[in-house]
Amino acid sequence: MTLQEQIELLSAEASPSEQEVMPVINELLHLLNTGKVRAAEQDLHGHWRANTWVKRGILLCFKYGRMADMSTGAFRFFDKHTIPMKQMTVDSGVRVVPGGSAIRSGAFVARGVICMPPMYINIGAYVDEGTMVDSHALVGTCAQIGKRVHLSAAAQIGGVLEPAGARPVIIEDDVFVGGNCGVYEGVIVRQHAVLSSGVVLNGSTKIVDAVHGKILQSAPDVPLEVPSGAVVVSGSRPLETAFGKEHGLAVYTPIIVKYRDAKTDAKTALEDALR
Repeated sequence: MTLQEQIELLSAEASPSEQEVMPVINELLHLLNTGKVRAAEQDLHGHWRANTWVKRGILLCFKYGRMADMSTGAFRFFDKHTIPMKQMTVDSGVRVVPGGSAIRSGAFVARGVICMPPMYINIGAYVDEGTMVDSHALVGTCAQIGKRVHLSAAAQIGGVLEPAGARPVIIEDDVFVGGNCGVYEGVIVRQHAVLSSGVVLNGSTKIVDAVHGKILQSAPDVPLEVPSGAVVVSGSRPLETAFGKEHGLAVYTPIIVKYRDAKTDAKTALEDALR
């Protein structure tokens, strides 16, 4: 029986034993930690889909875990015994700078990733090569982060675990996410895009593409997408109700002001010297 079949079976059972559950959880965590399975994957046409069975397996970790003391030295941690901290060594090739960062088991963190304190990477997340996770940044449950991404200070990449079929947040290769940005609810940020400081995106957000004169938004079963190379800044649009017009009200609206060029690349380049 495959791991997927075992997870589907255990998810349907009312109360499986610990002896049934733990080997399955341990195998899943090993495969997630090594990047051999992912909570979401891209097909040959560029479409992202959630791996529902993987997310159901992660849910088993929470459902059947019991509280345990996970403390190491002076650092006190108390969590489900099924989800310990990720075990890494210097051979992992990941820089984790001292200062309060944490990476949960079941997260894949590739060689060359830099983790600045304090930051957090949750279970099911995938962080690819050369990415910078800066101070106070969050990579949420099952979020998928591409190569050479810069998650600036206090950037929040939301996690989507339930429902199991829901697509997590996707940040593709070479994206720059500015400080205090928030990306939530299955939004996809395509490669080379730039989110300037303070941009917030969720499933209900409308993006004004001022370059092409159109509105980007999600639809049933179609996520909100930031186009490849788009440079997005925070903006506003007038509230069109009578009351809004009377009082000069406006609502927050992210705006695509340009598409990436050499000048943008120079401003968002990661310093090789820092590596």
